[in-house]
Amino acid sequence: MAPQVVDETARRLPGCRSPDPATPSAAPAAAHVPAPAAAPRPAPERIDAELLVTASVLLADAALTARQSGAELTGALFSWRFGLEALKRPGWALTTAVSCARALTGSGGLGFGANGGVAGELLRMAGNMTYRRPAKVAMAVDAFALRIKAAAVAHPNLDAPAARRLTDAMVAGNRLEAARAMLALIELLGVTRALTTVSPVIMELLALLGLLDENPVNDDFSWVTLAGGVPTTDPFLGLPSSVLGFLNPGPGRAERTEPDPILATVLAGSRNDIVSYVNDIGALGNHGLVLLRRVSCADGTLRYVLLLPGTSFGRLSNSTPQDLVGAFDGLLRTDTTYTRAAKKLLRRAGVPTGAEIMIVGHSLGGMTAMNLASDVEVCATYRVSHVIAIGSPIDSKRPADHTTRVISLVNKHDVIPGLDGRGPASPHDIPESWVELAWLDESYDYPLSHAPQAYSDALRGEFTHFRDQVNKLISDYDGEVVGNQPYMLRDK
Repeated sequence: MAPQVVDETARRLPGCRSPDPATPSAAPAAAHVPAPAAAPRPAPERIDAELLVTASVLLADAALTARQSGAELTGALFSWRFGLEALKRPGWALTTAVSCARALTGSGGLGFGANGGVAGELLRMAGNMTYRRPAKVAMAVDAFALRIKAAAVAHPNLDAPAARRLTDAMVAGNRLEAARAMLALIELLGVTRALTTVSPVIMELLALLGLLDENPVNDDFSWVTLAGGVPTTDPFLGLPSSVLGFLNPGPGRAERTEPDPILATVLAGSRNDIVSYVNDIGALGNHGLVLLRRVSCADGTLRYVLLLPGTSFGRLSNSTPQDLVGAFDGLLRTDTTYTRAAKKLLRRAGVPTGAEIMIVGHSLGGMTAMNLASDVEVCATYRVSHVIAIGSPIDSKRPADHTTRVISLVNKHDVIPGLDGRGPASPHDIPESWVELAWLDESYDYPLSHAPQAYSDALRGEFTHFRDQVNKLISDYDGEVVGNQPYMLRDK
């Protein structure tokens, strides 16, 4: 609505005298004139997260296409066929080479977009180290920036000035300013809350770091993240996942053990309920213990439940598969020490061929559950009917048996589930047959938001409907628990 126009001579406050026009010092009767109506405030800008993600997908596709075009053009230019034709038609070859060079290096073309092959990779590395930003990188950076902006719609803390200072610096490739912004964010919020604040876009920030630094060998992390895959290299040095296999080479070992009094008390009251399973995993701890349960089900079938806890954060590596090295290994690979130890457990326990098994895991345990379900040998020996992953980055993994029911429980404040590259603004989705239940609860800070207790409390409280949904999906395992056998897993 436009402000009304008011006649100043017609509007006087009651009881006030008009100024004397004959008196030069008399000031205009400003008090007698009402202030003009305030202009209406513009409506706050509404950001459409889905539209941002769609634009990000288009930019990512364009960036990946430009990268592929650069590789093909570079490969053609340095191929032996082109060299052979150059001997036959040197004039044509020179003209073609000049045109290709312009397309590869010109600002109107790919902007120093050479890559692929020995010559292409050498040129790409030279461009990295001389701060050349080709068109493919510019489009990829914009795609990541749009993802970050889309994520801020669901996570307003990302749009706070301190957090936005960090993300803007990362998008600009200003690492010094980004480091200052991160230190300021930590000083303002503390380490755990600062980490939680940026956790929804941690993969995007790491990908930007890989794209915009001078290191030419860590770019694959960024391109795989842009395409929605799980990187097989680290974002800092570009080390391949095979290095983790070298650091985590244990054959795996499983030994029967007896529960301590506290664990025995918890297991005595356990039943086929997702909250009960989460509590059982919490009681197992993360020092190598897992549990194999036998259930005499209501339909007369004997079924098995394998409970797998997550990572111990005490040391980088320890004598069990539940360490940080094992966590990174489990994220990037399927044949890990944890997986091998769990397979030996099933054989040692005498689980019969063809038996139905439900595998429930938290964090690294959830990754290992999916690794077991994707193992052809395991699926050929047993029927993995259900996998329940709690706070686990499993979205890039797929079970070998298409009938395996996958259920993923995600606290959106939890940092860990986003490590598979599928964050809140990712354009890529999980298979339609999967059931993913995600929520936001009061456990904001990491690692509290990642703890089994946080998931248990959420499912017992505000999100009981998710508890009921999961329990309905696993109702085949309703029955009498006839065996709870803990096992200690070791690397060797």
